Amino acid sequence: MARALSQEMLAVDAGVDRTYVSRLERGLENPTVTVLEKLARAFSSNIEELFRPLRAGETAQRPLKGGRRAKQKEKPVV
Repeated sequence: MARALSQEMLAVDAGVDRTYVSRLERGLENPTVTVLEKLARAFSSNIEELFRPLRAGETAQRPLKGGRRAKQKEKPVV
């Protein structure tokens, strides 16, 4: 189920906090059935699809790197 969703977009669509989505992705939380339903709806799918085995040729998605992005250097104001 490959989608180009950010954690923030998924959280908004599912009605959950973005930090909770991050913690789920890193395996630090165990979602309830209610949260799984919300996530499945956000993916326009169903709970069963979240648990299906990978099909031939599919590879598991790697979680995004954690942490904040480095700040860009500000250009000096002249």
